[in-house]
Amino acid sequence: MSLINWSEFESYVTRTMKQNRIPGCAVAVSYNGTVIYKEGFGYRDMITKRPVTPETIFGIASVTKSFTALAIMRLEEEGLLSVDDPVINHLPDFKLVGVENISSIKIHHLLTHTTGLAPMFRREELRKLKHHIAYLAEKEYERLGEPGEYFSYCNDTFLLLGAIIEKYTGKLYRRHVTESILNPLKMYRSTLSIDELGKYENVSIPYDHNKKTEQLEEKPWPKLGNYEIGGGIRSTVLDLLEYGQVFCNDHNTLVSKDTVQKMWENPFKISRNTYYGYALQVTPNYHEKSTLIEHGGGQPGVSSHFGFIPEEKLIVSVLCNVSNVPVDEIWLAAVNTALGLSMDMKRSLEPTFDISPERLLKFLGTYDSSEGGKAVIYLENGKPMLEVNEELYSLRASDQNTLVIELNERPIRFFINNDEPAWGLLLGYRLLTRKKSWVPGT
Repeated sequence: MSLINWSEFESYVTRTMKQNRIPGCAVAVSYNGTVIYKEGFGYRDMITKRPVTPETIFGIASVTKSFTALAIMRLEEEGLLSVDDPVINHLPDFKLVGVENISSIKIHHLLTHTTGLAPMFRREELRKLKHHIAYLAEKEYERLGEPGEYFSYCNDTFLLLGAIIEKYTGKLYRRHVTESILNPLKMYRSTLSIDELGKYENVSIPYDHNKKTEQLEEKPWPKLGNYEIGGGIRSTVLDLLEYGQVFCNDHNTLVSKDTVQKMWENPFKISRNTYYGYALQVTPNYHEKSTLIEHGGGQPGVSSHFGFIPEEKLIVSVLCNVSNVPVDEIWLAAVNTALGLSMDMKRSLEPTFDISPERLLKFLGTYDSSEGGKAVIYLENGKPMLEVNEELYSLRASDQNTLVIELNERPIRFFINNDEPAWGLLLGYRLLTRKKSWVPGT
């Protein structure tokens, strides 16, 4: 890879941080096993003005999910399970109210978020996985369809993977991941323990942007409970580059090449050119020759993004210490810079479609989930708009079932039965269902 000029990228990061009130950000890039770029921007602590460095520890949130998936793949390689096994074969107490054929839900469905359940109300006070299995069995929750029919984040079924890991390793999930993944990869500045986190130096302070006061507010590290299985690792951008070697080094000692490739081969299609594998998002044919494999995460005080291009053995990690900022765009800008592409090149561009007013009306309404996400689709002077997280975005159609956020080319896919109004929409990784229709003037 020829000499890369990172100055334009660094200017872009500085602008993006200012526009989005990002206190601190770290970026690291490796190529063919060698770190070719590492930099910290801004502050890990806004009061003391201590700077971010590549060694600063941040939360990585849902980037944790691929660690869990990797642990499952290693168990499959050891012959202890198959991803095609019914979950109940390994967790006999697993039940879902209203699901008659519980054997239809496979480990594969947990890994790909295709169990058929909508995002569920979080129970972070639950700290033992057997209590979460009981929670899933006690109350009927919103179902989207049959297993394998729809994609939607469901953290509560994903964490069942942790129960399977604990069963076959005889260890707590966090201990097994630490001993079998973090330590062998020498990820010594990575931890699942908040208590341990307090003993490290150079740890970021989590912040949230209060949109009413326009101030950054310090947040405590979320304790998560059982949800650590999908979001509990705290790490550094440099440690994540070591993790990326599992996917880009054919001679890694953790898992075979064939086994690890199953995590992104034959993924589930979620939009025009976006697919989801085992806790990894896949964009094929990027720049007509590469495969983008990535995953992001968000929690109070955390925005994270990690990914790699296996054909190029390129690994990129980006971590920020504030919620709800476009960290994935910083990540892609770093990828583009390393590949010598235009820094603003998108994963894909949605076409423009002349949708009929009658069809557009079927999309309008309020959609939400028990987890708490909410989106409102409405018309303003005849133009479709999205309201989410107290922000407004203009939309355009790209086909009969898709509107696109014009700011960033992100598609919103709508689900319609026959000629009825849309019953749901896929926004990011969550399928939200319609709760009420839009009324002009509201």
